[in-house]
Amino acid sequence: MNILILGSTGRVGCRLLAYALRDGHRVTVLVRTPDKIRMNNEKLTVIQGNVINKEDIVRATLGADVVLSALNTDGTTTLSESMPLLIEAMQNEGIRRIITIGTAGILRSRTNPELLRYQSSESKQKSVRAAEEHHKVYELLNQSTLDWTIVCPTYLPDGEQVGNYRVERDVLPEDGAAISVSDTAEFAYSQIINSDFIKSRVGIAY
Repeated sequence: MNILILGSTGRVGCRLLAYALRDGHRVTVLVRTPDKIRMNNEKLTVIQGNVINKEDIVRATLGADVVLSALNTDGTTTLSESMPLLIEAMQNEGIRRIITIGTAGILRSRTNPELLRYQSSESKQKSVRAAEEHHKVYELLNQSTLDWTIVCPTYLPDGEQVGNYRVERDVLPEDGAAISVSDTAEFAYSQIINSDFIKSRVGIAY
């Protein structure tokens, strides 16, 4: 399988990259700084570029079967700016499957189902900027024809892969308080061959 990974130098993205190469997939990464990719593998193609540059996105998606995106907000509008370009490039290339890493803030509120968690009293975050960016991405994907899945972790500490966690469609598992980077990446990676959560947000927590 040919996999395009965006955000491959981040905490979740670097684990996605490791899993894909471990399993023998051909992997393309689009990065601003290639020196941050500290591995050599004959099945790895590194493209230097920016996700908010249309030409770079088009180059990166050529020949891909599936897209994994672990881009984060970094206090910018990179997420919402890049997603329309990515959706267009995927549709032009005939790629249907995309799995992205979101945030628990864009899941449905249990206490007020008319709201998302970041809009309700369930959210403990003082700033909603990141959640608003992820919300825009969710809406863009939801309006597209792609087979998307947004994996939505709550508090995301580093840690070893436990492998024993709970997932739930559209809401955060009851009393979910944390999920490690490793387990979040493992679940997101597993969605490449799993169709249970197509066109869904997925809450994930221990």
